[in-house]
Amino acid sequence: MKNLIEELRWRGLVHDMMPGTEEQLCAEPTPTYIGFDPTSDSLHIGSLVPIILLMHLNRYGHKAIALVGGATGMIGDPSGKSDERNLLDEATLDKNVAGIRKLLSRFLDFDSTKANAPILVNNYDWMKDFSFIHFARDVGKRITVNYMMSKDSVKKRLTAEGNGMSFTEFTYQLIQGYDFYHLHKHQQCLLQMGGSDQWGNITTGTELIRRMNGDQSKAFAMTCPLITKADGSKFGKSEGGNVWLTADKTSVYKFYQFWLNTSDADAERYIKIFTFLDQATIESLIAAHQETPDLRVIQKRLAAEVTTLVHGEAALQKAIDASQILFGNTNTDALRGLDAETFLDVFEGVPQAEISKESLTEGIDIIALLAQSGFLASNSEARRALKENSISVNKSKVSEGYTVSLTDLLNEQFILLQRGKKNYFVVNVQ
Repeated sequence: MKNLIEELRWRGLVHDMMPGTEEQLCAEPTPTYIGFDPTSDSLHIGSLVPIILLMHLNRYGHKAIALVGGATGMIGDPSGKSDERNLLDEATLDKNVAGIRKLLSRFLDFDSTKANAPILVNNYDWMKDFSFIHFARDVGKRITVNYMMSKDSVKKRLTAEGNGMSFTEFTYQLIQGYDFYHLHKHQQCLLQMGGSDQWGNITTGTELIRRMNGDQSKAFAMTCPLITKADGSKFGKSEGGNVWLTADKTSVYKFYQFWLNTSDADAERYIKIFTFLDQATIESLIAAHQETPDLRVIQKRLAAEVTTLVHGEAALQKAIDASQILFGNTNTDALRGLDAETFLDVFEGVPQAEISKESLTEGIDIIALLAQSGFLASNSEARRALKENSISVNKSKVSEGYTVSLTDLLNEQFILLQRGKKNYFVVNVQ
C-alpha cells in the first residue's frame, strides 16, 4: 500500500492520530468511515474536507464509508457548540438525509463493483430498533461517566464557556461510538476520521470497541485540522452566509468567485487541501505566483479545480464566462447565455430600476430610458453620452434614435445599460 498519511501530511490534512494508524494504512486496505451531520439537505464547503479525505482513501485502495447521521441528527452533535441545538422533526431529517446522500454520490461511486468500492450507510438503520434499556445495558455500561466528562466537548459546556448540556447531547458521544462499533463488527471498519473537534467522539468509539470486543481489537482514529483563514477567522462563509456545495443554495458563479477571491496566504494552503494536484504541480504554481502575484495564478487554478470537482467542467466554463462579463470584453450573446440567477449574481450591487413590460410593447426611445430610469440625470446628459458613443445596451453600442423593445430583454426580464467600461445599470422589467 502507498503511504496515504504521507500524502495527507504534506497537504496539511493531519491533526491528531492514534499510534499505529499510519502503519495500519500502509499494511492493508482499511475500511474507514467519516460521518456527516444532516442539519441541512446540503453541505457547505467546510464539509468538502471530509469528502476529499474519503476520496483520498478510495484512491489509495482503502474502503471509504460515508455515514449519514439519520439517528445522531435527531440529537445534534455538541462538539464546538456553546448552546443546545434545536431538534429536527422526522420529515425535515428525512429530507436532509436524502439531500446529503444525493450530494455525496457526486464524489463517490457507490455503485462501483471494485473490491474497495465506497459504501453509504445511515446510522438510523441500526439505531431505530435499539431500545433505551438495551442501549443502557449494552453500551452505557461499558463507558464511565468520568471518561465521558473528560472530553473537551463536554467540559466546555459544563464550565463558564457554555450554558450546560442536556442528557440528550451528553449521550451523543456514546451513540457515535456505537456507530464505530457497529461498522467495526459488520463492515470490518478499523478507522474513523473527522475534523479535530471530533477527536473526543472518535476516541470514545475506539474505547467502546475495545471494551465490547476485547482489548486486542484493532481500532484507530485520525482527525484533520478545522480549516480557518490566515487571519484566524472562520472558513467557508461569504458576505451572503455559508458557501454551499449545491447550486440551489450557492450559485456556481458565486462559488467560483469565493475561491477566486481567496487571499494569497490562504490560496497556497487551500490548493493543497482542496485539490488533487500533485506536489510538483502545486510547488510550481506557488513559485509562479510568488514571481508575479498580480496574475493570481494560484487563485485561478484553485477556483477552476474546486469548481470542476463540485459542479463539473461545463458549469466551470459558465462561471468563467460570467466573470468575464464584468471584467472582460464580452458581447450580447454571452449575456443571453446567463440564467436569471447568475445574471443577478454577476450584477449584485449594481443600481437597478423597474419598468413595466407594457411600456416596452411599442418601444422606448433610448434617451427616455436612460433619463427616466435614473441611470443618467437628464435627457441632455443622455444625448451627450450617446454622441460620445459611450452607451451600450446589453453590451452592444447604441446611438441616438435607438428604440429599446421587448427583443432586448435578457431572460425576458432584464436590460443591461452601460456607460463606458465600468458604469452599469440594470433595468428590471416586470
